[in-house]
Amino acid sequence: MLKYHNVLTIAGSDSSGGAGIQADLKTFSALGCYGMSVVTALTAQNTRGVVSVHPVPPAFIEDQLEAVLKDLGASAVKIGMLYSVEIIGAVARQLKKYSPENIVLDPVMIAQSGDKLLQDDAVDALKELLMPLSVVVTPNIPEASVLVNHHISTFADMHGAAQELSSLGSGGVLLKGGHLGGDESFDLLYDCRKDQFITYKARRIKTGNNHGTGCTLSSAIAAYLAKGMSLDDSIRKAKVYVTGAIEAGRGYKMGGGHGPLHHFYQLWPPGYDGTETKSKT
Repeated sequence: MLKYHNVLTIAGSDSSGGAGIQADLKTFSALGCYGMSVVTALTAQNTRGVVSVHPVPPAFIEDQLEAVLKDLGASAVKIGMLYSVEIIGAVARQLKKYSPENIVLDPVMIAQSGDKLLQDDAVDALKELLMPLSVVVTPNIPEASVLVNHHISTFADMHGAAQELSSLGSGGVLLKGGHLGGDESFDLLYDCRKDQFITYKARRIKTGNNHGTGCTLSSAIAAYLAKGMSLDDSIRKAKVYVTGAIEAGRGYKMGGGHGPLHHFYQLWPPGYDGTETKSKT
């Protein structure tokens, strides 16, 4: 019998479809994986920002995890928005119970609009309970600054912060450098197991359609890990995919704020209306 590369997202729902579990599931599908989801919070949001957040009861989150992992298992897991200490504890208990491989932790704290998605008292729980279970953690610079409790303003600072975060027990730390500015963006992986730094460079695309970029990158990494690729190769391929999704999506107009990426650009190009064109004979 054939088997899917099944990937689980544990994250919040984005009612606008650009980030959260919606972006994760789109990414898994676009990259040839079977997506599953455990919803940690419901958000009312659009391209302009988050209107409100409704956290899911921790006991029901554990029920979702139990149902999926006991029956289907997971070739990889992506963790996004968790919101509270109680939710982090619920997720950690089930992950320890079933021990899925290839856990990618995206420590979502603040939405692109500036709205808070992780309570202040949950940061320590995130570090203590989930980072040690993760094959890689993928913070951006503001998130990493919170995690190490000091400001990161240069590429040199990123090296020190990545090593500092690695002491919390994850297999690797991918510190995303997009907030540093410049014509190119530099992300930095510290592979804890090899004591090695790897830099990933990408051109910066001028667009307002970048809602869900971090969710999409971490989901793409999880998808490639599920297919058996190394961490380095998974990150490289994920960055190529995300760059393509940003480029393909920049010509669209969605809402009045930050629009989404084009997750399915490899399957249907910009402007495609869902109809097949007949070739002339």
